[in-house]
Amino acid sequence: MDLGLVYGVRVDGAVVSVDMTLTSPGCPSGPEIMGDAEKQLRTLPGVEDVKINLVWAPFWSPDRIEPRVRAYLGL
Repeated sequence: MDLGLVYGVRVDGAVVSVDMTLTSPGCPSGPEIMGDAEKQLRTLPGVEDVKINLVWAPFWSPDRIEPRVRAYLGL
């Protein structure tokens, strides 16, 4: 969340859908990031299914990083 990769979350009963992006289309950590997001959501009470939707619009930029994290990183 702090990196600004999550664009939207929808809950429909026991199904959670997340629109998220990566820092770039070639992000080597992409599968790990998306898998970790799904894994964490599945631990929440009442969640029966998780759908991760990879989106590229709007394209991610460092401006999407949470301000306190940007300050910590010196950006």
